Amino acid sequence: MSPGLRARVEVPGRLVAELEAAPGSVTAVIGPNGAGKSTLLAALAGLVGVRGTVEMGGESWTDPPRPVRRRRVGMVFQDQALFPHLDALDNVAFGLRSRGLPRRAAAARARPWLDRLGVGDLAGRRPAELSGGQAQRVAIARALASDPVLLLLDEPFAGLDVGVASSLRVELARHLSSYAGVTLLVTHDALDALTLADQVLVLDEGRVAQLGEPHEVAARPRTPHVARLVGLNVLRDGDRFRAFRPSAVTVSLQQPAGSARHRWHGTLRGMARHGDAVRLEVATGAGGPGLLADVTPAAAADLALEPGREVWLSVKETAVQGYE
Repeated sequence: MSPGLRARVEVPGRLVAELEAAPGSVTAVIGPNGAGKSTLLAALAGLVGVRGTVEMGGESWTDPPRPVRRRRVGMVFQDQALFPHLDALDNVAFGLRSRGLPRRAAAARARPWLDRLGVGDLAGRRPAELSGGQAQRVAIARALASDPVLLLLDEPFAGLDVGVASSLRVELARHLSSYAGVTLLVTHDALDALTLADQVLVLDEGRVAQLGEPHEVAARPRTPHVARLVGLNVLRDGDRFRAFRPSAVTVSLQQPAGSARHRWHGTLRGMARHGDAVRLEVATGAGGPGLLADVTPAAAADLALEPGREVWLSVKETAVQGYE
């Protein structure tokens, strides 16, 4: 197997991170806002000055420093960053032309990528004439058309409605399954991390808090952000945190009289089907995202649950797990 990505980068005051990724792999980069996720992508692309080393395919990009245009990096930003004065075809062909390919040849290589992403019929439209989902497809086509060895995706589904994001996620997964380069995907969605990625890199306060396979990170999260991301409720315990699953929560309309140690009174903020259960989101008055609880559809009907209703939540101490 040819070498993939090996990086140990430091952006003073913002990021210290070490990462290895094999060819053909997808690494999901997650963490709270300000954790350094976008900074990591910018450091790998050469958009910010770094200390340390970046090697791709066995070649150093930092010794001597290799300029952005020679790094064979494809980037997709959450705001697409398409050139407003170019139509979709010329946007996709831009990277190829910047590497010296003649206009006609660049267009010939760019057009099939628009077709693959389902927007070939929009080749003549400018970004202002595209919907958010269409523009993001063009942005992904532009990144892939330049034949990058490193693909950097910075929240590519952000700002899209659920249906468009779901469709685009399926299309991207199909392309990534045959992509021979290394992909880094910044995301706030556990679905992306668990279904698209081969490994998950967790950043917190500019440092690597956890690195492992998706199921390992989901089973043993090391930060409250990751625990919440994978659907766990979080309790603070000094510098440590403890978590419990929504399925461990008992929901009632009256204050619990049993032996459950942990109890909260709150207002039902939202409810939705979650597999065979109904997932509830309850605001407890303590701020933050609230608590999650899973109940059966029958229980939801018996309790006449609906948004705005006051409920009690309880969980036994034995259901709460401690994490370092």
